[in-house]
Amino acid sequence: MTTTQPVLPALIGRSRDEIAQRVAADLSDGFTVNLGVGIPLAVPKFLPEGIEVFLHAENGVLGLGDHPGEGNEDPDLTDAGKRPISLVSGAAIVDSALSFAIIRGGHLDATILGALQVAENGDLANWYVPGRNPAVGGAMDLVAGTREVWVCMEHVDRKGNPKIIPACTFPLTGHAVVTRVYTDLAVFHFRDGGLVLTECAPGITPDDVRARTTAAYTEDLE
Repeated sequence: MTTTQPVLPALIGRSRDEIAQRVAADLSDGFTVNLGVGIPLAVPKFLPEGIEVFLHAENGVLGLGDHPGEGNEDPDLTDAGKRPISLVSGAAIVDSALSFAIIRGGHLDATILGALQVAENGDLANWYVPGRNPAVGGAMDLVAGTREVWVCMEHVDRKGNPKIIPACTFPLTGHAVVTRVYTDLAVFHFRDGGLVLTECAPGITPDDVRARTTAAYTEDLE
């Protein structure tokens, strides 16, 4: 059950690819970054020129690249969403044990995950909707073992209900683990344990965001 509030008209903010592009713009040179399923899998298309970011997939790929192009797909070479990928120079294929040793050992700079709900204290729910099949994957290990946990998702669910809320109502993936949230409408950072709105998407106003966010937050717009 999600937080009840009047359903507002849908807004046109960033597309799913544009959310991924916005996230990619914040990656730093030298980062090693895990990509979860959903919107994060589009990040390889938008890595900024002039920086080197090594991308990791929990299924055992370190150094994944974008789609290899039509006709060049290898069924044994996929990302965590089972989509065809290419490999960058220096890439490695490892087994699940080593892949999760990388995660649990704190060797990732960031993980970029999709989400069902994010709470105002940084709690994350992204693996189970009651009544549907659970799909936890490696998310619990990722949020426990990675310094930066960036979430990218639509700002509201398919019924228009806010997904950035006071407290998660779905089972948690991790407690107070999220450090940034990128949506079609806005960008939020967690600072000193509090949620801060730092950016509105083009054409979106702070009032638009506030009307579709039930979590408590402050504003520090860039």
